[in-house]
Order: sequence, then structure tokens, then C-alpha cells
Amino acid sequence: MTTTIGVVRETAPGERRVALTPDGTGRLTTSGFQVLVEKGAGQGAWFDDDEYAAAGATVCTRDDVFADSDALLCIDAPPEPGALHTGQLLIGLLSPLTEPDLIRSLATAGVTAVSLDLLPRTLGRAQAMDALTSQANVAGYKAVLLAAAAYAGYFPMLMTAAGTTRPAQVLVLGAGVAGLQAIATARRLGALVTGYDVREAARSDLASTGATVLDLPGPAGTGTGGYARELTGSEAQAQQQALDAAVARFDVVVTTAQVPGRRPPELVSPDGLAAMRPGSVVVDLAAGPRGGNVAGSVPDATIVTARGVTVIGAGNLPATVPHAASTAYSRNVCALLACLAPGGVRTVDLSDEVQAAVVVTHGGRIIHPLVPGVLDEEVTP
Repeated sequence: MTTTIGVVRETAPGERRVALTPDGTGRLTTSGFQVLVEKGAGQGAWFDDDEYAAAGATVCTRDDVFADSDALLCIDAPPEPGALHTGQLLIGLLSPLTEPDLIRSLATAGVTAVSLDLLPRTLGRAQAMDALTSQANVAGYKAVLLAAAAYAGYFPMLMTAAGTTRPAQVLVLGAGVAGLQAIATARRLGALVTGYDVREAARSDLASTGATVLDLPGPAGTGTGGYARELTGSEAQAQQQALDAAVARFDVVVTTAQVPGRRPPELVSPDGLAAMRPGSVVVDLAAGPRGGNVAGSVPDATIVTARGVTVIGAGNLPATVPHAASTAYSRNVCALLACLAPGGVRTVDLSDEVQAAVVVTHGGRIIHPLVPGVLDEEVTP
């Protein structure tokens, strides 16, 4: 039986991406899927309804997409999970480690929830499906453009008749995908770039970009799955003191450190901010409801401290580059669908390592091994 794919318009504030592009629609229809797209779903990313129709999709109402699709594609979970029906797949960045109520409601409704943010980055065959990586790449790029726009000077060294202007000194904290892209972008703009990461293996990645590696005393923070581990209290305190002394030397700081399912570590403290020069800029890519890497950062807001340091809380930068970010995400989803529904026929096979990694709920139960413990932790007084 051919699987019908549904795509709805994202409704989160400021979200302009769409889960499937017209190009992705063409790939799916060619592969045997039917595609339903909510009217106006792609407008925020500059994809119009005619493009979807030309690619083989049926453009219809939101209610029709919910009712008639076998698998619903999204970025964030739709705000009306009650509109989903038993046996339907929901595929998106569902944040199952931090959204216990959503996961419970999907399990109760009999929805098979598939969350791309659980995909192991170390799984070679899943690299084309890795939405966290594709979106982090966009975020790292845009973070540096925001910093350059907010910085009161030039990023490159400029030699003019009026004299020579020194290049900006940029520090990037975190050598994941976002951090490495931020480093590359800042270097293209001509800044002198330094990088830092608590993971020992990541320091060689930093060096390979041409950036200077900031060497601070302290513990290694290598965790599992390619992520940094959460530091202990004493480790975090030692790291904080060293970073407070270091950040004062830089004009721009970009922070990218996150721990899946946990509050982001605070890397730039009040003391660190107070030590920075007036006119300096800090961009916090981890800013969100659970906190951020920078003391006092506010998600989706820019503040200026009493010292004159601009702090940009930039937790959802991919949404500000919607065309490119949607194109990358759509390719990730199409690659995943080739695994979940080969030949257009849906097959939930938990013996497959990719499906076992991303399927959170199925058959009315929460089945992912990482999620139940987190849910218990979230709801236990």
C-alpha cells in the first residue's frame, strides 16, 4: 500500500522553515509516495504552492493533511497532537528528552513518533538523515553574520590611507558542527579566530580549520555519541574560572555547547561578561527555555549589558535562513523515509539500527530506551 506523506505549515513563533521542499516532493513522488501539502506551508521559506503542485503534490487544507496522511512531516511537533490518528507516523525534531507531555500524548494516541534529534551522529549510514548536523551547520554560519553586524568594528584587517585597522579577535566555544562552521565563516570574513572545546578529540578538529586552539587547564569532557559530556560541579567551576580569564581578550565570542536533554552549560559567566571590553559581542547559540551558555542571554532577543557588551540569544538561527535550512532538512527527511518506507511502503522494523535509534513511540507505548528514564526523572517530585 502506497504511503501518503503529509506536510503542514510550521506555527512556532518565528519559524519560517518547512519540512519538505518542492525538490523533496519530486523525489518522493518519483519513489512511489503520495504527498499532501498544506496550503501556504512553504511560503515562509519562499516555496509557493504552485511549485509543490508541479512536483506532484496535492495542495489542500491543514485538516485534510492531518486526516489523510499516513506519515506527517514537521520540524517542531504540531500544536494540535490530538489531530493525529492511530497508526500515523509523526516525523520531526520532537525533543523527546525534554518534552515528556508531548511524548505521552503521542503514545496514548497510538502515533508512531520518529524523532530525528535522536539519530546517532556516529552511525555512518545515517549521515544523510542527520538533521541536527544540517541545521547546526546553518546556525554556525548565521551566528557569525549576526556577530559581524552587531560588532562596532571590522572583522578583517583593513589597510587604508587613514591607517590600518586590526582584525577582530573571535573566540568560538564548542567544536561541534555549529562551532566549526562558525570558525570557517569568521575566518572567511578575515577575523583572527580561536576555538575551544572540552573534548580532547575535538581540539584536533579545531586545529584543522586553521584556528588557534585555546588551551585551558581542566578536565577532558568527552562523552558518548560525539557529544560533550556534562561536567561535574568542580570540573565546571574550574573551567569557568579559566574561561572568565580568557574571554576578556576577545572582541566576539560565539558559544555553541549543548548537552542533549540537559540544561546547556554556562560558559560565559557574569564575571566573564563584565571583563569584556565595551562594544564586544557574544552570540549564544544554546539560548533557550532551559537556559544558555551565556549568563543573562534571552532566547530570540538582543540585550546590551551595563558594560556595553551586546549579548544575542540565538537559539533558532536556522529559521532565519529558511530556504537553505529547509532544503537541507528536506533532504534529511527524504533519506530517512527511504529507510522507514522503502519503495513507498511503510515498514516499522525496530531490528534496523536506524529505526531503533529514532522511533520513540509505537503501538501505544513509549519504546525508546533513553526516553522512559528521562520521563520518570521529569515527573518525579
